[in-house]
Parts: sequence; C-alpha cells; structure tokens
Amino acid sequence: MKSILIIGGARSGKSNFAQELALKSAQPVLFVATAEAGDEEMRQRIEEHQKVRPATWSTLEATTHVGSQVLKKIGKAQTVIVDCITLLINNIFNQYSDPSGEQIDAPLIEKEVMAEIGELVDCINQVNANFIIVTNEVGFGLVPANRMSRLYRDLLGRANQIMAQRADEIYLMVAGIPLPIKPAKAL
Repeated sequence: MKSILIIGGARSGKSNFAQELALKSAQPVLFVATAEAGDEEMRQRIEEHQKVRPATWSTLEATTHVGSQVLKKIGKAQTVIVDCITLLINNIFNQYSDPSGEQIDAPLIEKEVMAEIGELVDCINQVNANFIIVTNEVGFGLVPANRMSRLYRDLLGRANQIMAQRADEIYLMVAGIPLPIKPAKAL
C-alpha cells in the first residue's frame, strides 16, 4: 500500500485530483472530511464537496484525532482520502486559542499539532490501505503580519514536511495540473 501527498495553493485542484486518483483505484473509499462549518459560507462549501463525492464512498467527519478515528471506521475501505491537513491544523488552533488570536499558547498548539500528525502517520503505517492526503502549501507568500498567522504557517509547513517524508508519491497542484515531485520523473 502507498501514501500520496497532494499539495498546492487554494483552488489549485487538489481535492478533484485526489478524488480522480481514488476513482481510478476502483476500490472502496473512506473519505475523511476535516472541515468544520463555522459559518454559512463554509457550510455551503462543505455541501458542494459532498455533492461531487460518489454515494458509494464512506464518509468520516473528523475535525481532530483523524488517525484514531480512521482506525475505528476503516471497514473494507482500500483507499482513504484525508481532505485536508490544512483545516485539520486550523481546527487545533481553534481549540487552543481565543478568537482574537491575542491569547496563544504556542508550545501547547505545537505539541497538539505534532501529536495529531504523528497519530495520522501511525495510522497510515498500520492500515492496509492506500492513503491520499490533501494539504495546502502556504509558504510561498509573504511573511504573515501577526504571530498567530506565522505560527500557523510554520506548523503547517512542519506537518507538510512530515507527511512528505512518509509519502511514496507527492504531487504539486498548479492551476489544476498535477506536477509529480516524488518520485521525480526521469527527464
């Protein structure tokens, strides 16, 4: 079994590509949705994502503790899509900081993020299924203006590095085009 990391910017086609890969596998799929509907616009986005998923796929809504929840819910799934690490990390931030971002316990948030990613990697190593992990690349832009945003960027970057080390294949999505990163294609 293998793990595939799909990374790219917002609206780069990551989720669509992940679903295409899962469909090509022709295996039972467990779709792990990490999004929380914090407002009406996000609720509508979630509904749109739900509409395009095949009805035959199982869905697990898991805002944290993804690894342990997948272990409980895997069933007969041979492909697991985790969409996405970006929102998973955001969920942890929401649990351990105040809405203003002024009160932030950076060491605690870092500990929780690393535990979450470690749990997911352990799950990938234990489960006899292919994993397709979706995440955003947020390090291409400017240095964020506030402490909370910088910490988020840094921790997501570390989480992405850990997931990339575990991944057998990595694709960078640019304008809907998957660019293979790992293993690199021969010229």
